[in-house]
Amino acid sequence: MKHFLNLIDLTTDELSHLLTEAARLKDAQSRRIPSHSLSGRVVGLVFEKPSLRTRVSFESGVAQLGGTSLYLPGNEVGLGWRESLADFSRTISNYVDALVLRVYRHETLDGIAGTGSIPIINGLSDWSHPCQGLADILTVRELFGTETGRTIVFVGDGNNVARSLAVGCGRLGMRFVLACPIGYGFDDRFKAQYTAQVSPDFPREVNDPIAAVKGADVIYTDVWTSMGQEAEREERLRRFASFQVNGELLAKAPSHCKVLHCLPAHRGEEITDEVMDGAACAAFQQAGNRLHAQKAVLEWLLK
Repeated sequence: MKHFLNLIDLTTDELSHLLTEAARLKDAQSRRIPSHSLSGRVVGLVFEKPSLRTRVSFESGVAQLGGTSLYLPGNEVGLGWRESLADFSRTISNYVDALVLRVYRHETLDGIAGTGSIPIINGLSDWSHPCQGLADILTVRELFGTETGRTIVFVGDGNNVARSLAVGCGRLGMRFVLACPIGYGFDDRFKAQYTAQVSPDFPREVNDPIAAVKGADVIYTDVWTSMGQEAEREERLRRFASFQVNGELLAKAPSHCKVLHCLPAHRGEEITDEVMDGAACAAFQQAGNRLHAQKAVLEWLLK
């Protein structure tokens, strides 16, 4: 049984295949070529966290492939507290052909994937965001013709999005640099996993954003305070203040450098209006690519 829980679980060939298929599906959609690859299939979506891009892109993607989607709010399902994860997993496996989960704890995904009989897709967890990572790399490929050899500088903390993108970069020959304040880098667990399963050359961590972006093809940023970290907000605003992606920082990067953001953006915090609305920003192209990347994942798991 195949699942899509972490990019680190995929081989380089599998990751490359998904990117190629995502590009094919995007081209087909732009030319209004219909697809019936999910005809008769039902995909369930269970979300514990709020969502715009993940929910709409999955529901639209399933519809474009000829399938049906069902949305279930996490507080109605009660994963792990209304009934056990195993009981939920064995039950819902009778009703749907695949399940997209957006959860607070990655362990929830592992518990469901280990007991059910349908493919599980990670729509976001505290540990990783593989759907976002796949769309990010697709966007880099579109912007530069190839992702190989490009340098991605992630200006923010070593969070779930950064972990997924770092793995994708390591698999596909890109350089990943994490620019963050001291104490906000990748944790030891991820370092051990990366060096064991991706490469012994772990991504660089730089505590000076200006030095970090000097060779950047892409500057990538994310919110400084993620869902579940609200109690840390004031401290994070103080610590990350000098890491804002603004016109001054972008001017220190090469002239061809592009800017990505996984959205939603907190304008005036991690990124300014000037950059977000500027010519270098490809965040909305990136958001659109969530649709096509996830369609590729659905076909890979269900065809």
